[in-house]
Amino acid sequence: MSMKIYQVGGSVRDELLGVKPNDRDWVVVNSSPEEMEREGFKPIGKDFPVFLHPTTKEEYALARTEKKSGVGYKGFKFYFDSSVTLEEDLVRRDFTINSIAKDQSGKIIDPYNGLSDLKNKIFRHTSSAFEEDPLRVLRFARFKTYPQLQFFNPHENTIKCFKKVAVSNELEALSPERVWMETKRALENQHTDQFFKAIIDYNFQSPWFDGLKNVSCSGNLPETKWADLQRINQFKLCESLPTPNIFQKYTVLLQGTMGLIKCKDGETKVQLIEKLNVHRHYKELESLMELECLDNHKKDLKQIFAAVMSIDFLPLSTLKGDEVSQKKQILYHEALKKIL
Repeated sequence: MSMKIYQVGGSVRDELLGVKPNDRDWVVVNSSPEEMEREGFKPIGKDFPVFLHPTTKEEYALARTEKKSGVGYKGFKFYFDSSVTLEEDLVRRDFTINSIAKDQSGKIIDPYNGLSDLKNKIFRHTSSAFEEDPLRVLRFARFKTYPQLQFFNPHENTIKCFKKVAVSNELEALSPERVWMETKRALENQHTDQFFKAIIDYNFQSPWFDGLKNVSCSGNLPETKWADLQRINQFKLCESLPTPNIFQKYTVLLQGTMGLIKCKDGETKVQLIEKLNVHRHYKELESLMELECLDNHKKDLKQIFAAVMSIDFLPLSTLKGDEVSQKKQILYHEALKKIL
């Protein structure tokens, strides 16, 4: 038998939903690593054979099966040879709507009734192997952030799988980097709030999202959404995740801005404004003005920021030591005295 190639996964799902996919994944049946390389494909897989197409650079994976061998999403042994069928490869995937394939003539192969679940807007796990991979519950939460999938809901039997994962130690076995990767991708999508709502609804908080009780993700940037989520959860969320510095910066700036809003003492306000370092962080502070929580204070804050940006700090360059601090305080007071 000759090599057969099938388009699989989310790209097939999205095309069936009328959405143009960003990228496509392919499965190759009845082939071998040696044959793939002879055909010009470049091997890139570490755990199992994945190859880049010589022209399109899309990923092509040999059909494979897997067996649980440990905890976490990496606790699997993969098996691949020319005898692995398309159906055996598709059954290991997470949801039926992602277990649909399309052959090179455009024919749809749907061994697990994914088309029906697409029509009825259902997330149904393809097999009992779903609960062996804890990353899949976070992927489910991320899928909810896509416009075409936000109104899909899990089947009652799939919810039972969710509950098993939630009370196991499998989520704890995930790496912080992998959890953050899923979180960041959710922050980059249109309906970010659905990711965190799903985590709450299905009790996926422990251990990575301990303290997540409320959801607010306004703003247009991933960083501002993250800062807003931190705000609504008292700035104590996800301390164990490797949050990049830029995300931490936006969170600290929002925390400082909220402190400024609540402050009633004029002298303390000046100190808080100085601490925000408006000149250095003006771009980030402007982005934070998009947050709904600042709507009632936007006018005052923009007036403060404009006043600070008008300060000429050039004369400070000729001063030394305590003189710099004293003169800086005077400049802040002069700029802000009319609006505080």
